[in-house]
Formats: sequence, structure tokens, C-alpha cells
Amino acid sequence: MLERPLRIAAIVLTLLITTGFTLFALDDIGRASNESRDRIAGYEPADPTRAAERAREGRDSRARELIDDANDVLLAPFARVVANADSRWVQRGLPALLGLLVYGFLLGYLSRYTRSYG
Repeated sequence: MLERPLRIAAIVLTLLITTGFTLFALDDIGRASNESRDRIAGYEPADPTRAAERAREGRDSRARELIDDANDVLLAPFARVVANADSRWVQRGLPALLGLLVYGFLLGYLSRYTRSYG
């Protein structure tokens, strides 16, 4: 009974996190020439401030902003782990990995577990 919704939720959440991290990586690679400016501005933490959120909304498309907002919500519990990290890749990568572990692996496992008791 719960197996299918949990499996679908695990897949959708995993796809959102993966897409968000992929878009971050593509942006970061494309902005390599602006690295010092971005570092000074504290570019793209997983749990952005209000000012950073408004700046991001101004430069990204609506679809991209929806993906980024979903990632902000999904990864907020894990962002505190790396709040003081110096590297943007650590600030985005570690919460993404933890999110994939929790939302992908654990929800997938839970869906298989409910099948045996359903």
C-alpha cells in the first residue's frame, strides 16, 4: 500500500537533488573566470540568505528557480553540517550526498520494507 508512493517519492526527490547539483556544477564550471568575485560574495550555499535568494531569482529562469527552491528545502537540514566550509563544492556537494542517502536510499529501503509487511 505504501510501497509505490514511497518509491515514487524517493525517485522524485533523488532526481530533484541530482538535477540541482548538476546545474550548480555546470554554473560553477562556466563561471570559473569569476571565481574570486564569487568567493568574496559567498556564492551559492545550500541554505541561502534572503539577499542571496533574491540575487539568484534575478539571474535564473523560473524553472531553474523552482529546482533551486526545492533543493533549498530538501537540503536545509544538511546545510548546517557544512555551514563554515570554505569550498562551494563542499557546501553544495556534502548536503547533496546526505540528501541522496536519506531521501533516495532510506526511502527506497523503507518502500521495500513496507512491501514485505503489506
